[in-house]
Amino acid sequence: MSSSLAALGGKKVREKSFPAWPHYDETEREALNRVLDSRNWWANHGVEVKEFEKEWSGYTGAKGSFAVTNGTHTLEVIFLALDIGDGDEVIVADWSFLATIGAILTVNAIPKIVDVDPLTGTIDVSQAEAAIGPKTRAIVCVHVAGSMSDMDALTALCKKHGIALIEDSAHAHGSRWKGEHAGTIGDAGSFSFQASKLMTSGEGGVITTKREDLIPMFKSFINCGRGEGIWYYRHLRLGGNYRLSEWQGAILRAQLKRFPDQQKNRGNNANWLNSEIAKIPGFTPQGRYAGCTEQGNYCYVVEVDSNLLSGATRDQIRHALLAEGIPLTTSYPPLHKLEMFKDPSGLAPRLRGEVTKIRYNEQSFPVTDHLAANTLWFNTAVLMGTRDDANSVLQSIAKISEHAAQVAKIDAPSW
Repeated sequence: MSSSLAALGGKKVREKSFPAWPHYDETEREALNRVLDSRNWWANHGVEVKEFEKEWSGYTGAKGSFAVTNGTHTLEVIFLALDIGDGDEVIVADWSFLATIGAILTVNAIPKIVDVDPLTGTIDVSQAEAAIGPKTRAIVCVHVAGSMSDMDALTALCKKHGIALIEDSAHAHGSRWKGEHAGTIGDAGSFSFQASKLMTSGEGGVITTKREDLIPMFKSFINCGRGEGIWYYRHLRLGGNYRLSEWQGAILRAQLKRFPDQQKNRGNNANWLNSEIAKIPGFTPQGRYAGCTEQGNYCYVVEVDSNLLSGATRDQIRHALLAEGIPLTTSYPPLHKLEMFKDPSGLAPRLRGEVTKIRYNEQSFPVTDHLAANTLWFNTAVLMGTRDDANSVLQSIAKISEHAAQVAKIDAPSW
């Protein structure tokens, strides 16, 4: 018996590609030539990075923005500027990329992992509060796929306990909480411009802050511990070389010019898909809190319920959707299950004694485990085109639902 599923020999829902990423045009080409001709390829002597920082602050409403080498380093510099280090505890949600917890470990602080809210996949505020102890210095909230953490509750919680709130906004370019841009609500925000992000220069990142007292610290730690207006070879503190290049600054200025229009289009497509996919049994779009007035959608996340889909697993559904011509990436594994926590040799020597006592692998975070095993992460490209492009995602999901019993028989690799 033949099947209409592309994975089993049927016709694909979609034959053509979605809009290519990264997107560029002559604006980027002209920007690179501008840097080339200037011969100022280094940010300390150039203008592109400085202008991008001003333009990013203008777009987000931050008091200060500071471009750095990558999104991991943004977090490291934030911890350094906040004087978070040896033995300090930092609360972090379990559902995130390695960099979120890796930066905590790199400054010799101790991560305290907590579970997430099933609606959004962002940090569970009640569990974060329960994890606060005498050594707690900060909470890192992760805006998963651009769906923002509960910023009202978190800001109140951190104020109550006198600890810092750091926003990991690597997924949240364009996300807003009651009109305020992600990364500008807590003490500091971290953004990434890695190749898959909504704005990219291949690598890169930017720190945002509303705190004027942190501005000189960010500048110094990024630039080898130097101070402004003093002799170049005076190093006031142990900083690093976290500087972004002029090439990347120029690319990001070009990316930012078109970003608001791209964000509006992505948002419209995502909101439409949310309403339509919710009508299909077995598929639930990622939720968001009412305060999240705009979502950046680094990717488009949908939870599957195998019980309503003839037992078809997330991996079988993912395999079937790929065959239909729909691009998907994969969910992050829970942080507590990372292999580096199973073997002390996976951690830097200075960290082994304290961190290995915690035994992260043995802790239980059922909501994160469930979401990591039961969510589809569609590439943001599915939101970048027309409504017809977005509709092909809907058609593919409807097709999978209709033929779920056959999907459940597919031999699909797990990830």
